[in-house]
Amino acid sequence: MILTVTLNTALDITYRVPALRPHASHRVTEVIERPGGKGVNVARVLAALDHEVTVTGFTGGATGRVVQEHLTGVRGVVDALVPVTGATRRTIAVVDDRTGDTTQLNEPGPTITPAEWTAFQEAYEDLVPSMSAVALCGSLPPGVPVGAYAGLIRTARAAGVPVLLDTSGEPLRRGVAARPDIVKPNTDELAELTGSHEPVRATQDTRRRGAHAVVASLGPDGLLAVTPEGRWRATPPTPLHGNPTGAGDSTVAGLLSGLVERLPWPTRLSHAVALSAATVASPVAGEFDRGVYEELVGRVSVTGEVSAA
Repeated sequence: MILTVTLNTALDITYRVPALRPHASHRVTEVIERPGGKGVNVARVLAALDHEVTVTGFTGGATGRVVQEHLTGVRGVVDALVPVTGATRRTIAVVDDRTGDTTQLNEPGPTITPAEWTAFQEAYEDLVPSMSAVALCGSLPPGVPVGAYAGLIRTARAAGVPVLLDTSGEPLRRGVAARPDIVKPNTDELAELTGSHEPVRATQDTRRRGAHAVVASLGPDGLLAVTPEGRWRATPPTPLHGNPTGAGDSTVAGLLSGLVERLPWPTRLSHAVALSAATVASPVAGEFDRGVYEELVGRVSVTGEVSAA
């Protein structure tokens, strides 16, 4: 069982319009609702890969109830969300059918009280020992301490459970210092953390700051991984156009799947890149085009070297 933590869960709403124009009214041609937030998207992809997943984080209000109703229909996903008095946020993605571009609007999330944060920590401590891996994903809602992920990492490490961190800003900086097993930043997050815009240098610096392994997302150029076992670049065979929302979450799902299956790093990276590309080809975050994934996974280019023993 894999545990995904989404402290800022969401109801993801996707609108499709013929063409998005500023200062104009639009006729929406399609509306899609899905449970969301980064860790929830990761969980849905993992479940589609036949992993059993537990989802935890916060849920509240009418929107939170809709999120939980949707989760009950996802085979392989267990709902362990912790209730709060505030309302779960919504995220709005507007897809322009003419250009394929997506405009994203993200609400901030509910304010979490100290008592609610304590209740979550207790629930998390009960869940972690029975898990094969933990993913800590996304932004922190108002009221949650900025060092929250660092504490959750230490709890997982104390239980001997590997943990992946996917966040940004000060939560990333403090989380890296707690020595997670894998960190999955993008190039902007790396630059903010390290001050370097050169991916190899920034990735190596992030390892020196405490991360066991760093897998940097290079957008359409794939992934760069710096690990104790070696350093690799994984690149998709062809660029894909579509909705990039959730592509990073599919990367995390691929890395987690490879971790629990004990796959070698090059294989993990090829699966993660193929999943990410297959998500771009899907119109909804947290889903991937299985045909695209199966067609690409054997064609991802992985180059690099194994570290000397």
